[in-house]
Amino acid sequence: MNQQLTFPFTAAHRPGGFLDVIAGYAALGKVTQTQTVGHKTCFINEFWTARQRQAHRLHEVSYRACFKPQLPAFFIDRLSRPGEVVYDPFMGRGTTPVEAALRGRVPYGNDTNPLSRAFTEPRINPPTLDQIRDRLAHIPWDRFTSIRNENLLAFYHPVVLARIEGLRFWLLEKDRTGCLDQTDRWIRMVALNRLTGHSRGFFSVYTLPPNQAVTAARQRQINAQRGQTPPLRDVPGIIAKKSQNLLSQGPAHAPHSLFLTAPSHRTGAIADGAVALVVTSPPFLDVVNYAADNWLRCWFLGIDPAKVQIARHRTVDAWQAFIASTLAELARITRPGGHIAFEVGEIRKGTIQLEDHVIAGASGLPLITLGVMINRQEFTKTSNCWGISNNRSGTNSNRIVVFQREP
Repeated sequence: MNQQLTFPFTAAHRPGGFLDVIAGYAALGKVTQTQTVGHKTCFINEFWTARQRQAHRLHEVSYRACFKPQLPAFFIDRLSRPGEVVYDPFMGRGTTPVEAALRGRVPYGNDTNPLSRAFTEPRINPPTLDQIRDRLAHIPWDRFTSIRNENLLAFYHPVVLARIEGLRFWLLEKDRTGCLDQTDRWIRMVALNRLTGHSRGFFSVYTLPPNQAVTAARQRQINAQRGQTPPLRDVPGIIAKKSQNLLSQGPAHAPHSLFLTAPSHRTGAIADGAVALVVTSPPFLDVVNYAADNWLRCWFLGIDPAKVQIARHRTVDAWQAFIASTLAELARITRPGGHIAFEVGEIRKGTIQLEDHVIAGASGLPLITLGVMINRQEFTKTSNCWGISNNRSGTNSNRIVVFQREP
C-alpha cells in the first residue's frame, strides 16, 4: 500500500543535495512522491527528456544496453561541482565519463570489457580533425591487399575486408611496440564503431544496427534474403566523415582522467574518498549477451571474447551478491557526503524490481538510501525494430537508486 507524502522536506528528511533537488521539483508541483511500506521512497516524474540527437555528438557511438547522456547530465549538474571526480564502474561506451568531461568534471571510468576503454579514452582530449586526416593519409592503405579471414566476406567487399584487416594489423603492431598514440586510438575507436551497420556510413553490407554483430552464417542468410552483396566502401573516408561528425560540437577536455579494465569490486587504483559522484548502470542479470554482440569488435581489437569476464547472473540472489560487492567498493572510494546514482531497468516484464535488490545489497554499508528516482518517458526507450510498443514491455523508464555516503 502506498501513501502520499508531504512537501517540502523538513531538515530531518534532507541528508544531502539530492533531496534538495527533489524538494525543488516538488515546490513546482512536478513530482509525485510515494512511499512503499517497508523500505523505499519513490520520486516519479519526467525529470529529463532523452530525445534523439539532443545530446553532444561525441556520444554518438553505438554500444548495446547504454543509457542516454541526459541521465548522467542530470546528476552531474546537481550533485557535483566542476573539478570533482565523477565515476562509472560499468562505463560501457563511456557515457558518464564523457559527459563528466564535457561538464568540467574529472572523468573516471571502469569496465571489465576492454572494448569500453577503447571506446571511451580516445574521446577525452581527442586529436584535432587535421591530425586525424593527416594520420589517415599516412596509413599505407594501398599495401593492404591480402585477406586472412575469408569468413568475413559475408560482411565486406574483398577490397574493404583487405583494408580492414590491414588497418587492424597496423594498429595491433603499433600497440605491441608501444607506439600507439591518441590519434591512433581515435582512429581505432571510430573503426570499431563503423564495422557493421545498416547504412552507407558503415564498412559493411546492410546488417543489424551497429550495437550488435550477427554471425557470419546469419549474415549470409540476410544477404540471400535481401539479394545483396557487400559493396565497395571508402574505409578512410568513412572514418574521416564520422570523426568530423563526432567532433562537430567541440571536444571534451579533462586535465586528468583515469580509466580501468577491472572487476567493479577491485579498483584499488582509485584512492579512498576520491569520488564525488557515481552514476552507473550495471549489467542486468543475463538479459544481454555482451560477448556475442561484440565478437567482431573483439576480433578487430585482438581480444578473445571468451576470456573477457563479463558479469552475467542467472539468479537474482547471485546478482544481488555481485551488486553488494560493487557497492562496498563504491562506499570506499566515494567521499563522505558524496552520492551514488545506481540505475536499473525494468526486466522480465516488470516482474522483478531490481532496485529492491540494490537497496538490499547496500545493507550494512555506510550508505544512506535517499530513494528511488523514476524517470518516466512519454515514449519507449526500446527500439521499435523489436516490435515493442510504448510503455508495454522492455525498459520504458529509468529507475535510479540514489545513495549518499555517510559523513
